[in-house]
Amino acid sequence: MRIRIVDAFTDRPFAGNPAGVLLLDSFPDDHWLQKVAAEVNLSETAFAHPLPPGGEADWALRWFTPTTEVDMCGHATLATAHVINTVERAEGTVRFAARCGILGATAEADGTITMDFPTSELKPVAAPAGLTAALGAEVVSVHDTAAHIGDLLVELNDEETVRSITPDHAALKGLSDRGIIVTAAAEKPERGYDFVSRGFFPGVGIDEDPVTGSAHTALAPFWAGRFGREDLTGLQGGARTGMVRTRLRGERTLLTGHAVTVIEGELRA
Repeated sequence: MRIRIVDAFTDRPFAGNPAGVLLLDSFPDDHWLQKVAAEVNLSETAFAHPLPPGGEADWALRWFTPTTEVDMCGHATLATAHVINTVERAEGTVRFAARCGILGATAEADGTITMDFPTSELKPVAAPAGLTAALGAEVVSVHDTAAHIGDLLVELNDEETVRSITPDHAALKGLSDRGIIVTAAAEKPERGYDFVSRGFFPGVGIDEDPVTGSAHTALAPFWAGRFGREDLTGLQGGARTGMVRTRLRGERTLLTGHAVTVIEGELRA
């Protein structure tokens, strides 16, 4: 079977967030899926198979980190839609049935793909004990997103702090259900983005995820409230970065980005 590595939220190879993608006839047992994801050893590997016509979705979709299955993943959904559009020549919106519900992915005329995800609800909370020390940075505010993605959204002082922190990943583990998203307003919006972020998910086997689409379902309402605008662009990442265009539409958030296939090969297992 064919396996592909796709860089998501970027229009060039070796940037954005890489995801493994396998299009299958059906899902094998969970143990096999987890073993493949561990072998690929990227933050997520996506597995999808077509569904019978006439239903509410076109494809079934699941995502696995090297250690566990996850409920929501943006960049691997973008990568999967890119592969389906390339291989299957799909037109219009591709609908996925996933753990978090029905997700749409629409190929745009400019070569981007726009995904339709549920908006995460934000609840202000006190910083958990040990968070400041684990991050090595002063915390401005903390919001819980547990209803959807299980992250803590942590506002830091400025863009430079977000870009430069070197957190203690072992200390971060256990401070949230899934991970920690740190964010700040862009220092110079004229560079083409409104806010920056980084995502740390040691609890699911990912010390740092370069560009986390699902995190932007929380970042979008957070920064829309601060800026008074529903259409924004985020830059995420440390050494490796990518851009996510967000459009807040009430209970849904639209996430737009490019994707490019960098590796294609044969899986013999």
